[in-house]
Amino acid sequence: MNFITGYKIPVGNWMTNIVDWLTEHGASFFDNISYGLESVIMSLVNLMKWFPPISFIAIAALLAWYLHCSAPLAMFVTSALLLILNLGYWSEMLETLVMVLAATFISVLIGVPVGIMAAHRKWLNVMLRPVLDLMQTIPTFVYLIPTLVLFGLGVVPGLISTMIFSIVAPIRLTCLGISEVPEELIEVGRAFGASKMKLLFKVELPAAMPSIMAGITQCIMLSLSMVVIAALVGADGLGKPVIRALNTVNIAQGFEAGLAIVLVAIILDRMCKAPVKS
Repeated sequence: MNFITGYKIPVGNWMTNIVDWLTEHGASFFDNISYGLESVIMSLVNLMKWFPPISFIAIAALLAWYLHCSAPLAMFVTSALLLILNLGYWSEMLETLVMVLAATFISVLIGVPVGIMAAHRKWLNVMLRPVLDLMQTIPTFVYLIPTLVLFGLGVVPGLISTMIFSIVAPIRLTCLGISEVPEELIEVGRAFGASKMKLLFKVELPAAMPSIMAGITQCIMLSLSMVVIAALVGADGLGKPVIRALNTVNIAQGFEAGLAIVLVAIILDRMCKAPVKS
């Protein structure tokens, strides 16, 4: 066994050298990305905080009613947000909401086109599979370290780490949805002289939309699961009171902050799901 353990393959040193090289040669690039993303996120947070809480709750309830025509859902959204306001986590909830929506928006913006390309090109799907497996299974603390080194403390490394973790869902489910479009539908489109772009937008995407929406919903849930971990690198939101409660063994604060995270997750999940057809 000595010939196996006698020489250690320097995988960790290789990764350290890559991060050091990026830090040395791309510092201004990563600083600009960090400044731009942080400015956008803080602007959105300030905009949401500008609304009185009651107005925000009313808008959220009306949006729930508009999307699903469901009085119970609108009542639940109202009750859940009023409870978060009563518990004193309104500002933290808005910060978490903005980070989750920003991470989901960027992940979907990148993930859906990549999933479409992977469905149309088998070689790309084969290449992406091990990369996606690595992104989804590697412990989040592992890639939290290089993002912290490259982007510094704050909301941006938390946002980037959240995107790495959650972007897998829209890529995979978009690829699955496009791949499972019935061949008969595609043949009918071709028979009517549809181009590749028309086939994509008129046939494939509408047929794959349930799978794509499931990917978006799962992306939101995965982003929310990173709230506490993102707080370890300086991201604001509901993760901070959870970390404080963990450090001080404060059961009440930990339960209240955790309950607020659960309520936000349920609200986003119910509002983003397609309405059930009667």
